Amino acid sequence: MAKGSRITAVTAREIFSRRGHPSIEATVVTENGATGVAEATAGLSVGEHEVQFAYDGGEKWGGRGVMKAVGFVTDLIGPALIGVDASRQWEVDRVLLELDGTPNKAKLGGNTSASVSAAALKAGAASLGIPLYQHIGGVNACTLPVPGVGILNTLERYGGEPIHGDKPSYAFMAYGFDTFSDASYACWQIRSAYMKLIDKRFNLKTVHDGRIIIPEGAVKHEEEIWKIMTEAIEKTGFVDRIGIQVDVAAGTYYNKKNGLFEYLFSPEPKTREQLMELYRNMVKNYPFIVLEDPMHEDDYEGHAVLTRELGIQVVGDDTFTTNMDRLKEGTAIGACNCVLLKVNQIGSISQAFDTVNFAYSKGYGVMPCSSRGEGADIADYTVGLGTGNIRESGLDPTANRLRQIEAELGSRAYFPGKAGFKLGPVTAPQKSAG
Repeated sequence: MAKGSRITAVTAREIFSRRGHPSIEATVVTENGATGVAEATAGLSVGEHEVQFAYDGGEKWGGRGVMKAVGFVTDLIGPALIGVDASRQWEVDRVLLELDGTPNKAKLGGNTSASVSAAALKAGAASLGIPLYQHIGGVNACTLPVPGVGILNTLERYGGEPIHGDKPSYAFMAYGFDTFSDASYACWQIRSAYMKLIDKRFNLKTVHDGRIIIPEGAVKHEEEIWKIMTEAIEKTGFVDRIGIQVDVAAGTYYNKKNGLFEYLFSPEPKTREQLMELYRNMVKNYPFIVLEDPMHEDDYEGHAVLTRELGIQVVGDDTFTTNMDRLKEGTAIGACNCVLLKVNQIGSISQAFDTVNFAYSKGYGVMPCSSRGEGADIADYTVGLGTGNIRESGLDPTANRLRQIEAELGSRAYFPGKAGFKLGPVTAPQKSAG
């Protein structure tokens, strides 16, 4: 046991997430004064198979307050973790899992366990006096990821019909560069060029959270926007160096009653076969390199067909929900070739990292995402796990942390470029995470 790494205090409070709704923040403190603080928050696209969150209900905060979760930390989890070694993540998470005792975190909430688990991970690293990425991946943690920059979220732009949430969302992925810092600069260059082009086309004045929002009725089909994205790549001279990523969250457009995808990419409803043909054409004609959740989340076969045919990275987010059991189902038939990493989808660091290791053992890639409250910590997860790519994170606090890690690693820092993606069907396993 590391000297002074035993947990002495576990607390929590209700905070605001970056999206402006309530979220739980947990703090873990060790004997030697090391502290870890972590948040777990809800996402825009939430898969049906994710663990349950603990919410207060009632009228306040629309029922999404988290004081119940805070109480669980104060009254149950905190006392149970006193004396546990924070540097031994699996011991911490074993306590959390036994306290809840349900497969979907229905008793204490996935937001409760995920925030405490992540806080313990950070406290464990701090108690050992090593960077978080090294605590996760050991001395071999030196791979920087291919980053992207978010450029567009969907909001009712096809003519007034409501569209679920904020999807599809798009990003440029900068892979054809020598270092992470170079790729980060390219993200700034391509975003600047794209903003000028799309403003000229739509006369836009509103930019939110670094992403342009196109107003209702401005386009008839998403292809109008794909053309502008492609033009931006061509104008900056980044052909075959920057590609397009899209988080479709197709399940949120799926009408189970009629079996059609409604208001996805255009107003016309689409059958499963029509949607798959649309993907074939968009990848053939435009520089897409990553598709996330292109089909309904339970359509493993559809995801497998697209993975075999398209030759790009096909990511399962709502499809896998960082859940090893669902990933096992998918890998059995080759559904997708990459799993999105979100710790609070499964509820603990240990379970999430077990899923990562299983993905690697099957030759799948891993794409971390900071949208669930991880913030800049996702940079350390990414380098520690050696994922090779990451959702967005080219021009934000995560990018700042990645550039800091790159500087710390010096000549040991490795940027994989296009090899950071899984392209096409899985053929051979890669090594497990450290």
